[in-house]
Amino acid sequence: MGKRKDLSEFDKDQIVMARRLGQSISKTADLMGCYRSAVVSIYQKWSVNRRQGHGRPRLIDACGERRLARVVRSNRRATVAQIAPEVNAGSDRKVSEYTEHQFVEYGAA
Repeated sequence: MGKRKDLSEFDKDQIVMARRLGQSISKTADLMGCYRSAVVSIYQKWSVNRRQGHGRPRLIDACGERRLARVVRSNRRATVAQIAPEVNAGSDRKVSEYTEHQFVEYGAA
């Protein structure tokens, strides 16, 4: 365990801001009164948490998944062609039958 106290959220935010403004790791550690390794660790965790997802955004969000699952559960014997208009009726994004089929086949429904 470390010899110094845990840093507060305010202190962590100060470290991130100092690093973003171009302060060196050593200077930031001296200003905050913590170890250099703490500065590196805190800034690295901050930068990893800020990363954007990669790839194409999903067409069906969590709300759409619940809606699709509800429609499928209400009529298990319905075909995808019958389900598609019902699911797309309440949504601003129109999802293809293929996407719905993939979700039903491999998703939560």
